[in-house]
Amino acid sequence: MEERTRAYLRGRFGDYYRRADLSPPPDANEREWGYVPWTEGPGATYVRHNSLLDLGDIETFLARERPRHVYFSAGRYRDPSASTMSEKSWLSSDLVFDLDADHLPATSPEDTYREMLATCKDALLRLLDFLERDFGFEDLTVAFSGSRGYHVHVRDEAVQYLERDARREIVDYVRATGLTAEGLVGTEMRETVTVRVLPTDGGWGRRVHERLLEFVAELEAMDREAALARLQELEGIGEGRARTVYGTIQNNREAIERGNLEAGGVGLRTLVDSLVGEVAAAENAPIDEPVTTDTNRLIRLPGSLHGGSGLAVRRVPRGDIEAFDPLVDAVPETFRSHDITVEVTDGGRVELGGDSFTLQEREHTVPEYLGVFLMCRGRAEKGKE
Repeated sequence: MEERTRAYLRGRFGDYYRRADLSPPPDANEREWGYVPWTEGPGATYVRHNSLLDLGDIETFLARERPRHVYFSAGRYRDPSASTMSEKSWLSSDLVFDLDADHLPATSPEDTYREMLATCKDALLRLLDFLERDFGFEDLTVAFSGSRGYHVHVRDEAVQYLERDARREIVDYVRATGLTAEGLVGTEMRETVTVRVLPTDGGWGRRVHERLLEFVAELEAMDREAALARLQELEGIGEGRARTVYGTIQNNREAIERGNLEAGGVGLRTLVDSLVGEVAAAENAPIDEPVTTDTNRLIRLPGSLHGGSGLAVRRVPRGDIEAFDPLVDAVPETFRSHDITVEVTDGGRVELGGDSFTLQEREHTVPEYLGVFLMCRGRAEKGKE
């Protein structure tokens, strides 16, 4: 990045921060703060081990320093500005989740930016289903990361004092690590008989049971021969077991709806075994494990700017997630007012701000929000006005 480009972005980031309405996280004075300035060179310079007392008023600090990135810690400390973690003296930590489109198995390099963000939002909704329905967490803050994903901050009292191992168990649960039918299936007394049952009222049992009912409905829509052939596509189900399962579906539909796996014998239990892997792959939340297990993690400040995109790290109210469009809603108003000249060095199609642009590698006059995005991405340099 050329000095002219860096100076322009630093200046315009300062203009943004002078107008920005930022709300620091709870207990902001007990958290560590860090930032990345607009320094010269290929590597980033992280300035950390600051307390809010070191920085002063956060709005004033950001307007003065105009940093490229801004972070605060998930952890709270007695002395957040101490230079080592042991000297900080840990008190508690939020539970933080990071979903990044670059790390999602469902995305590919051929996906557009919009497609990757849409895939990431699907994963976010799955994660929130785990956090709200399975764990019952209530104090959640969702934020668009400003680039390729979303952050979720959980601040329920129940999570504040969890250490790394306990947080890893939560990670394993939402990522379906080690999920098996054997771990899900339990036993119940039905009249005078002990039967194997698949839980239907919550957790991974509910998800697998819902998929089981969907699969049964698919079989019921087929003729007998097609249904038997479909069953035999599953590992562990041969011709004999396929006939047994098919007969169970025909004669014991109500039992299957209750999660009773005894009615279909080994065949039905084998079917559930096959579906568990499918459900785990489709419905897990592929979060970045180190972020959640790290009680000292620094995470982006909602309301700040992402120096790799020029987009805002935007809080998203729970009820607005479905409608939220990061390529429109995270574009700062500060950068919407006029056009600028940039020298595009990496051309191509860009969708941003509700418009689509196809740019060749030459000088262009573009809306400032697009120019800022391209410069932050390393795809353009500031042109001479």
